[in-house]
Amino acid sequence: MPISVAEKIKVPARKALTAPALRTFFRIADAWGLKEQEQMRLLGLDSRSTFQSWKRGGVTVIPKDALERISYVLGIYKGLQILLPKTADDWVRKPNQSPVFGGTSALSRMMSGNVADLYVVRQYIDAQRG
Repeated sequence: MPISVAEKIKVPARKALTAPALRTFFRIADAWGLKEQEQMRLLGLDSRSTFQSWKRGGVTVIPKDALERISYVLGIYKGLQILLPKTADDWVRKPNQSPVFGGTSALSRMMSGNVADLYVVRQYIDAQRG
């Protein structure tokens, strides 16, 4: 299937962002102590071989969806570092009584596999920052 003109324009930007986005994501995943399966879920990946290729840096451009997911994860990470500098990395696994989380952790909400849930967590963190 041919690539549309709109997609052709976007590919160079995604290509430039791919390597730094993936490096940043994997650093955050390490800080949060995410297992491989959790990382794959956050990235929206089903294939372990694709995940391993991404982790090794063996990809030149990732899909727009993956960049969007990484952007939300980065925003969540940054917001938590500002709000909770000493406990930010632990916060994602702790139960939260906010209606947004319903007693589960932010990571549980993010693990749904939906980009919208990453957005909701990011929005919650941003709202807490004021």
